[in-house]
Amino acid sequence: MQHLFDIADLFSSRAPACDYWTLRLVEEEQDHLEVRQGVVEPSRLTYSSGAMVTLVKDGGIGYGASSDLSAAGLRAAAERAGGWARVHARLGLFEAGLYPRSSTRADYRTPIEEPWSTLPIGEKLDILQAANAALPIDDRIVDWSAWLARRRVSQLLITSDGGRVSQVLDYVHPGLVAVANEGSQTQRRHGGGSDGSQQGGLERIVAVRLLEDAPRVAEEALALLDAPECPQDTRDLVLLPSQMVLQIHESIGHPLELDRILGDERNYAGTSFVTPGMFGRYRYGSELLNVTFDPTVPMELVSGVADDEGAPATREYLIRRGILERPLGGALSQARAGLPGTSNTRASGWDRPPIDRMGNINLEPGEGSLADLIAQVERGILMDTNRSWSIDDSRNKFQFGCELGRLIEDGELKGLVRNPGYRGISASFWRSLDGVGGPESLEIRGVCNCGKGEPNQSVYVGHAAPPCLFRDVAVFGGGE
Repeated sequence: MQHLFDIADLFSSRAPACDYWTLRLVEEEQDHLEVRQGVVEPSRLTYSSGAMVTLVKDGGIGYGASSDLSAAGLRAAAERAGGWARVHARLGLFEAGLYPRSSTRADYRTPIEEPWSTLPIGEKLDILQAANAALPIDDRIVDWSAWLARRRVSQLLITSDGGRVSQVLDYVHPGLVAVANEGSQTQRRHGGGSDGSQQGGLERIVAVRLLEDAPRVAEEALALLDAPECPQDTRDLVLLPSQMVLQIHESIGHPLELDRILGDERNYAGTSFVTPGMFGRYRYGSELLNVTFDPTVPMELVSGVADDEGAPATREYLIRRGILERPLGGALSQARAGLPGTSNTRASGWDRPPIDRMGNINLEPGEGSLADLIAQVERGILMDTNRSWSIDDSRNKFQFGCELGRLIEDGELKGLVRNPGYRGISASFWRSLDGVGGPESLEIRGVCNCGKGEPNQSVYVGHAAPPCLFRDVAVFGGGE
């Protein structure tokens, strides 16, 4: 990080004259190792570094990015930002004076027990080979893979108001997949941490039980070949945390993004069924629904001390006892809409400006265990691990498919069903929530490919949830 501080000091000493400026320096390293069918795939190593200059000047806001971190490169980026500020002063949809100013000074670094560099590449590949070898337990396993990915993002934000926020985020993502086939039927199962992403180091390999999970993944892929199709019916539905992640993401997270509500995403990622007048009074779900924006959870994907505009990270309720309280909007969107929001403006890299994004969006736990939820169901289905999703442009009507389902009859789990899916409407689905697992059943997971914005920005999003019970949901199978 010291070299980023040196670059920032140089820029500060020669900063352009303006009403307000920020410099955001980002350095990113990624490494991906994979063994597929016993063969080591080509490794993927990437490195990127650059800067984004933001200027508020002469009644406008402008951005300029550069991978040239020399004094000349940063000066050129500032000049481009000044040019766009002049364009915004003439054509902008809102006043430049609304742009948030930050004097926040804070530091954050992911706590790591075992750094990526402590294990040689050969030993990492040995782990993947061992996990890979445990997957092809039957000739009907036709494809299988084990992987280990690492990402480090080092970021420094400085402002003309004296702000200085440094954050170093580390991630290690292990995972497994097994694909089984017999005749025209193909099924796949994921595991080994593939849908349980968190911050951390190599200790994540042990935490997600990469090696131990391989037999289960393969056995379930095979069992699904012989399972009957999920019935088409209206039944109670128990969703495990692996599927709750996407349910929260698509039907709570995206609809509550304030820039989407204001219309900024209309051309690309769509709008929202939520309107500004709903906050403070709209019943989004049953009284069991409590959802927080929480960047303070240890090791969740978007935990940190501030957003990318320097707003301090704070925990806030989005939905409390089913009532919609606040949107996911950073300081600029809050000023535009006249609504409270959250510290959630983020950029996907040095060459993108921050926009309203989900952070850690968590469904707070209730009471009881997964077994307690199942015991309340007379006729239902349990679903695990997302495999497909579809939701309309206003983030209201949706349809999701899962990898595995289990019938529930008279409070007990029964046999597997394959190709399980369910559909609903966000505005009513959450009101059917009738059971939320307790703290012991809460799982911290995340999404690593959330996209929005023009040009596109793909970011990590954290989600935590217990298993949940929904009443009278339309369920269906994939067909023969």
